Amino acid sequence: MKTAPAPLAARSTQGSHITLTDGRSLVDGVAAWWTACHGYNHPHIRACAEDQLKRMPHVMFGGMVHEPALRLASRLSAMLPGDLERVFYTDSGSVAVEVAMKMAIQYRLNRGETNRTKLLSFRGGYHGDTLATMAICDPEEGMHHLFAGIMPSQYVVDLPRDNASTSAFEAFLNEHAHEITAIVVEPLVQGAGGMLFHDPAVLRRLRDAADRHGLLLILDEIFTGFGRTGTMFACEQADIVPDIITLSKALTGGTVALAATVARRHVYEAFLSDNPEHALMHGPTFMANPFACACANASLDLFETEPRLEQIAQINLLLREQLEPCRTLPGVKDVRVLGAIGVVEMEKIADPAALRTRFIEEGVWIRPFRNIVYLTPAFTITPDELSALTGAIHRVLSQGF
Repeated sequence: MKTAPAPLAARSTQGSHITLTDGRSLVDGVAAWWTACHGYNHPHIRACAEDQLKRMPHVMFGGMVHEPALRLASRLSAMLPGDLERVFYTDSGSVAVEVAMKMAIQYRLNRGETNRTKLLSFRGGYHGDTLATMAICDPEEGMHHLFAGIMPSQYVVDLPRDNASTSAFEAFLNEHAHEITAIVVEPLVQGAGGMLFHDPAVLRRLRDAADRHGLLLILDEIFTGFGRTGTMFACEQADIVPDIITLSKALTGGTVALAATVARRHVYEAFLSDNPEHALMHGPTFMANPFACACANASLDLFETEPRLEQIAQINLLLREQLEPCRTLPGVKDVRVLGAIGVVEMEKIADPAALRTRFIEEGVWIRPFRNIVYLTPAFTITPDELSALTGAIHRVLSQGF
């Protein structure tokens, strides 16, 4: 609060634009932290939201159920691969991951495997800001390193990307698998850790290792789910099925908070028991909020009726074409694109706040972090709007940032 520049005051949003209270309009390059996949204020989502708001904005989900939640769970289980069919609702991505962790640990406890309670995650990973999720993020992650030694200790290793890291990963599992319940990974893209990409072969390697060592595989698709990497879910590109998957962000099309942790049948069955203590005792107050579920159902309608994956493919082509010239600019280390994600990696960004200010002056909303400038636009963005974003990046970075 003492050092950060004053935040901008937003007045309204529409499509890929944010209008400020001073009248300026910015093209949004990050889609409200990757959530507004259909653009802001899509009329179908708004109509469904208004209808649900009139009928029942909320009711407790303890001992009650309602149609929006049931329909959404059925639709998610139908569109996810394999037998990912048991849906647990929460109200944020971090909590969805917390529930996945809790589920994986209690899965062992319910089976009497009381020594297998550790989680294994990867450097460069990011899974949320709540206390348990911080423990599976990269230990050097800028927001969390102050808590090192305070949080519950988990295992964090290098992703098995190549022969050397794969050998180290296998050696680690040979020594520690008997303590571990699950592997947790962001598939294809480690988002907040720096938009770090990896090949689908890495996910197949993790699935194989999990099967050989009797581990659960948890995929954190909070960022990657719902089309961001070019397929509805990133795991499709590796042709694998995780044991647990977490979803949020674009789930409601950026309208309101909602998250889901979805488990395969064999995980669910470990909680079925005559002993009430074997139940998953977790109950967020606003879990399965009907208003949020209605918005999520409306978002899924749009994926079914509008050409989102084709739009993503077109965004991918334009990002590749328009960001590639940045590769020759001073200080640029790499340019990479996957699905509707475009990244210009710098050697360093000395003053991110000043860089953000320059982008605002160019009429775009882009928020660099660490050493990267990235775009994750709405899938409905127009070619001209996308060109405004990529052109601003090239112009600003060519000035020496």
